[in-house]
Amino acid sequence: MLKVENLTKIYGRGENEVRALDNVSFTIKDGEFVAIIGPSGSGKSTLLHILGGVDQPSSGKVFVDDIDVYAQKEDALAVFRRREVGLIYQFYNLIPVMDVIENITLPVLMDGKKINKERLHELIQLLGLKGREKHLPNQLSGGQQQRVSIGRALMNNPAIMLADEPTGNLDSKNSQEIMELLKVSNKKYHQTLIVITHDENIALQAGRIIAIEDGKITRDEVVA
Repeated sequence: MLKVENLTKIYGRGENEVRALDNVSFTIKDGEFVAIIGPSGSGKSTLLHILGGVDQPSSGKVFVDDIDVYAQKEDALAVFRRREVGLIYQFYNLIPVMDVIENITLPVLMDGKKINKERLHELIQLLGLKGREKHLPNQLSGGQQQRVSIGRALMNNPAIMLADEPTGNLDSKNSQEIMELLKVSNKKYHQTLIVITHDENIALQAGRIIAIEDGKITRDEVVA
């Protein structure tokens, strides 16, 4: 379970103070698919980064399975980021000199673990990357690069998948294919999936929509 209590994030001071998040609270159950929507500057990306252990809150708490994420020391927080969270970004963030397999397995190697060959093979099949294992990112289409970034996020079998505008750089066909992959991973691996999006059609594919504006939750509803 992911639980957020009175989360606030402030940038700057005095006249330059910006309250990116303002006393935000909610709970997400294991295995839920939640879409977070809102206009640019609403605080949704800030929220995602705090949920993923990437950015520290100014105040408030984030709990994952009753563990207070930001009460941990930096080493433990780094382990949390590697093992419990899978992050997917709009711009892929692949290492250009690494091939598909190397990019996907990078989090495992950084964690000092042995690569699970069976899981790697399963992900390659699931992501439709069979035959492209040795391709570099510049030899792949945008949709294929995003599939690699999803594989990288899934490789450590994280409890939570966080996707920040994962289809923002893709055409409608590739966008829907990527969303189908994320939904499959959500169901197949029972991972909590949180997607930030401007796209109403993508948001409506979630089981729940949380709307944020000016750093505050303005709507939180289950999608029929």
